Amino acid sequence: MTSFSTTFLGCKVSQTDAQEIRDRLLGDGHVERAGAADVAVVNTCCVTHEAVRKSRQAVSRAARTHRRVYVTGCAANLAADAFAGFSKDVVVVRRPSEQTPAFVAGDVGAIGCVRADARLDRVRAFVKIQDGCSFSCNFCVIPLVRGATRSRRAEAVLAEVRRRVGQGHREVVLTGINLGCFRDRVAGYTLAGLVREVARVPGLARLRLSSIEVNHLTDDLLSAMRETPSVAPHLHVPLQSGDDRVLEAMGRRYSVATYLARVRRAEGFNITTDAIVGFPAEDEGAFERTLTTVADAGITKVHVFPYSPRPGTRTAAADSVPPAVKKERSARLRAASHQACLERWRAKIGRDDMVLIDRPGRGYGADYSPWLVQGEVGQLVRVRARAVVEEGIVAA
Repeated sequence: MTSFSTTFLGCKVSQTDAQEIRDRLLGDGHVERAGAADVAVVNTCCVTHEAVRKSRQAVSRAARTHRRVYVTGCAANLAADAFAGFSKDVVVVRRPSEQTPAFVAGDVGAIGCVRADARLDRVRAFVKIQDGCSFSCNFCVIPLVRGATRSRRAEAVLAEVRRRVGQGHREVVLTGINLGCFRDRVAGYTLAGLVREVARVPGLARLRLSSIEVNHLTDDLLSAMRETPSVAPHLHVPLQSGDDRVLEAMGRRYSVATYLARVRRAEGFNITTDAIVGFPAEDEGAFERTLTTVADAGITKVHVFPYSPRPGTRTAAADSVPPAVKKERSARLRAASHQACLERWRAKIGRDDMVLIDRPGRGYGADYSPWLVQGEVGQLVRVRARAVVEEGIVAA
């Protein structure tokens, strides 16, 4: 019997990939242990230079407390020397995400006591329906490390959702690199059709999408999401920039006008987004237009990423905006985002919501607004907003 730990860095897809490795090791009879263990799995991120640096730090920490470390995920696939200098006990797994759990499990070695009911620690389950991307934005390394877009069969997704609900998860998040590219042509499913079918799974209290590109925000998808109360009224729609010239330089396939027109059709949904600050084509005027676009779109939470050139991309050699300028613009955009969140939260005072408690004293409402609420972790509770603080909405 081998003891192990798993950690991840980066996005929800990285979390899902780490979850799949964890499930495979538990299913083979190995034992999860916090702190020092025989084996560590570190699922890494490479979306920025800082993400790679933090991934290396996580591997270094794991190597001090574990006898063997498996480095998986995007940064492991980025370049052969990304984790150079570590001992032979650090194994860099350069494989597609679908192949990684079997490789790690095979290298660790299966034992006789097999568990088929390994449960996640978290109260929401992330179910990956799609991986990879075929669009190759000029700044993005993801197609290089994850490959072209590919989808799971709808039957497999539905089976996993039913299993997660049976394990007691109240919320399921459908996740992937580019969700709108999901297709099961054999069974005739698009993303909208899959949403409709997953929402019908008995016992599922809440269904959420991790993110959706604006060009995939179709009327059919919005209709599918509005047809059942179990689908969360929240959409994470990456913007990246609110300036058309910057969007063109990024290789994005929409204009600001298109973005605004599509998100305005999502009335009633809480819109959150990603934005890159300090892209080489961004001057002060372009950044100001990003601030304006965020406000015009009614966006609340903005995940801000200072531009970081990535090896192998079309803009790998371009980084013209000084670090101090990136830092200052990032702070301004985060401040605007926080004010937009506060305004949305204050509008909820005196109103009820269903909150999923995912840690002691904290939880998220249907639209992914954070709540400060007491109750048992894993429970959905009806609460009323009585006040707003910097961290979220205070439940009565």
